[in-house]
Amino acid sequence: MNQETPDTTLGLSNVNHLERLYDGWFLDYASYVILDRAVPYFEDGLKPVQRRILHSMFENHDGRYQKVATIVGRTMAYHPHGDASIGDALVGLGQKNLLIDTQGNWGNPYTGDRAAAPRYIEGRLTPFAVDVVFNPETTEWIPSYDGRSEEPVTLPVKFPLLLAQGVDGIAVGLSTSILPHNFRELCEASIACLRGKKFTLYPDFFTGGIIDVTDYNDGQRGGKVKVRAKIEKVDNKTLAIREIPYGTTTVSLIESIVKANDKGKIKIKHVDDNTSQGVEILVHLQPGTDPQVAIDALYAFTDCEKSLSPCTCVIIDKHPKFVGVSDILKLNTEHTVKLLEWELANELKHLEDKWHMTTLEKIFIEKEVYEVIKKAKDREQIIRLVREGLTPYLKRLHRQTVTDEEIGKLIEIPIRRISHYDREKADQLLKELEESIATCKYNQEHIIDYAVNHFKNILKKYGEGKERRTQIAEFGKVNAVHVALANQKLYVNRKEGFVGTGMKKEEYLFDVSEYDDLIVFKADGSFKVVKVSDKDFVGKDIILVEKFNKDDERHIYNVIHQDGKDGYAYIKRFNVGGVTRDKDYYMGKNKPGSKILYMSSNMNGEAEVVEVILKPRPRIKLNFEVDFSEVEVKGRGALGNIVSKYPVKTVKRLRKGVSTLGARVLYFDAPSGIVSTQKKGDCLGEFGENDKLLIIKQDGSARVHTMADPILVGSNIKYLHKYDPAQVFTVLYFEGSNFNYMVKRFNLEGCPMTTEFSVVSDHKDTKLIELFATDDARELMEYQVGREVQKEELDLTEIAEVKGYKALGSKFTAKKIKRVSRISPADPFSDGSGESEGSSEDPSLF
Repeated sequence: MNQETPDTTLGLSNVNHLERLYDGWFLDYASYVILDRAVPYFEDGLKPVQRRILHSMFENHDGRYQKVATIVGRTMAYHPHGDASIGDALVGLGQKNLLIDTQGNWGNPYTGDRAAAPRYIEGRLTPFAVDVVFNPETTEWIPSYDGRSEEPVTLPVKFPLLLAQGVDGIAVGLSTSILPHNFRELCEASIACLRGKKFTLYPDFFTGGIIDVTDYNDGQRGGKVKVRAKIEKVDNKTLAIREIPYGTTTVSLIESIVKANDKGKIKIKHVDDNTSQGVEILVHLQPGTDPQVAIDALYAFTDCEKSLSPCTCVIIDKHPKFVGVSDILKLNTEHTVKLLEWELANELKHLEDKWHMTTLEKIFIEKEVYEVIKKAKDREQIIRLVREGLTPYLKRLHRQTVTDEEIGKLIEIPIRRISHYDREKADQLLKELEESIATCKYNQEHIIDYAVNHFKNILKKYGEGKERRTQIAEFGKVNAVHVALANQKLYVNRKEGFVGTGMKKEEYLFDVSEYDDLIVFKADGSFKVVKVSDKDFVGKDIILVEKFNKDDERHIYNVIHQDGKDGYAYIKRFNVGGVTRDKDYYMGKNKPGSKILYMSSNMNGEAEVVEVILKPRPRIKLNFEVDFSEVEVKGRGALGNIVSKYPVKTVKRLRKGVSTLGARVLYFDAPSGIVSTQKKGDCLGEFGENDKLLIIKQDGSARVHTMADPILVGSNIKYLHKYDPAQVFTVLYFEGSNFNYMVKRFNLEGCPMTTEFSVVSDHKDTKLIELFATDDARELMEYQVGREVQKEELDLTEIAEVKGYKALGSKFTAKKIKRVSRISPADPFSDGSGESEGSSEDPSLF
């Protein structure tokens, strides 16, 4: 009986079969992508395509350049993918300037320009790659994908290549992002690791720039670094960017600058890109733009500052693992030690085999063992007779056995070589071999010292020109509110309770930026904080709208309010402090009928005198004065002190007040370049409302700032102090126009109060060396006189007279100056007085 075969074309059995296939295929695919495409192995730090490229280049390495098209074609014998992926990986390796010596247009990593076609460019392995990356004897091999040849499992790299080059890869379910590190620092860290000492590694980028590694977290998940471009002020109208953040190109950076300008976040005229071998982007500013504010705006609104999130995932024992860069360096160092041990073992075997064969040859010739060959009839008899002739002398050998292969080599020695045998030369060779064997054994016994010397040799041989390019610094986050342009107009409809930038038919208040917060007070005694928007309902009967800064502790509101319809009148002074946006807060207890009777906003805690006028009432005084200076400043939630139990008709201000908060204590936060009352950074002392702040930068530029909170002063600060026009400064500087060292003494009477100026000449080669703000201005000068170095201690106050800040100064020597060293102690930021002079004038509001 014939059984019918079920039709499974669309049946359940076929579905189950497909399901099993997909289950297995996905796991196979995920494993393949992780292990064989995206994630590097810790041993050599390479992805498979990179490893195959280098292997094919080494197979054909003869010291000459090879066309990239040829390299790609040869690599395809090992790599089961197209030529495009191989070519891109090859160009990426070449642009890192470590393993491949390039010739031709390999693209520009600064601009993002692509490389020329593979047939037009060439490359070869660098001496470093040949020396450190390859050794067939210490390489584990596997068949290639088609079985026609062998390829390395990993290359025997004796250097932490993974950390030097960095890598990015996206696999199935995970990714890796390892930032590049400095070549020299990696060698030094490996040496420290071998010696059991602590070490710390931070990224270093070929693009240079500045990096904040505060949250680097050893490169592990959850960490981050902030990178910045280096922006220099060429003049008051031009900024120059000569180093860009890692991960950007000049094209993308310029696009972000133009985009920020189009949105009104920064003001620039135009941008010039002069990048070639090095980066040069010139940013031309609009007239009246403060260069320091423009620099910080570039960091806040463009790609001049970026945040990078490392995620260190590598293949260890054929499994992906997340480890820190310190652990990777330790693994690389241990792996290097194992490779060196393997190399020493191979070298020792080669040396011992050569010593063994050289000794056999010496016995064979000197003892005339070769004479037995005449008696032999065939090869087997020759080998037997030679073995018998060597037997009496085997005790001289380290390995007292002789193979047929070794005897075969002896009997094939030409007669000419036997007749010209040089015993002294043979003895010298044996002596050298014995010394090499002893050295090799010594290195095996002292493998750690040998490994240390290995890294020292790498550092000495290949470390020149590989100094750190990325400056490590701590810089705070630029607050967008401080640098954003107020390029939008704010309007209000007080009665209906709307504020926004799109209500152009309503009452205009002031200009704002999109980053500003607003605080809105209403007649019923409630207030809230909102973001600037096109149109926002905040509540009817608005009485006051202001920009809000939660960190401004000196902004005090003076209020007299009525708590409830028939409630008492209360007086209070308060600072708002931290709040939740879009949440209503209240002067009192939010009783129905509550209202504000009087209110003033005081940027520096001023306290005025007002007159309270009561509604007519028998036997009650209807008006009296109230001095806000007698009221203590409390929190925003405080009800306040009772002013009157009786209904108040109105409140009028009689006299302006002065601040009750005392002088400001200012602090300089160097990472963010901000002077403020926030207790962060170096204390500058107390400042009154009429005091000014003087800054002098390392390039000699200076500026006098009127009192504000905060004050954006930037970086590279040489001197930061309360401004005193009579203060005498002493400056030692190199004058670029005449190539002389000059000394000048000056005060700042008549200097600009609103614009930047310079205390040295504006020549491009002029350099400020030392600045003294006290009468102690001593320098140790070292002069080069012929081959002799002469030293002299100078009091600079005796060299030049006190003149205006524009004076050129005095040349004090014709000798060639080799070095100058400051003897006088550095000038402190604060004068230490802790006092500020009072003023009878009204404090200026800001």
